[in-house]
Amino acid sequence: MTRKLAQNTNVCGVTAAIAVIDGKWKTTLLWLLEGRPYRPGELRRRIPGISEKVLTQALREMEDDGLVHREVHEGLPLKTVYSLTDFGRDLAEALTPLSDWGHRRLEKLAQRVS
Repeated sequence: MTRKLAQNTNVCGVTAAIAVIDGKWKTTLLWLLEGRPYRPGELRRRIPGISEKVLTQALREMEDDGLVHREVHEGLPLKTVYSLTDFGRDLAEALTPLSDWGHRRLEKLAQRVS
């Protein structure tokens, strides 16, 4: 899915929702930030394989979409903290039934293997 769909007002609601979480890392970021605010370095350590560039891009897109709040604390060094907005929490809550379904699917797949 392209970033353009996240800004398009002429799509169905499901497409609009998926457009803002599309990508390899955004659902993981949403899940982590649902628990508490994080500094970028903490997020990189919690998500093996994500580069600094990709993390920054995903967080900026999520900020543009109103899901994430970026707070910069003055001082040396600058301290940046990311947290979910109320809108982001609404999305995380809306995704809970989908997550539950996904866990049930994984259980069924595990039963087939054993």
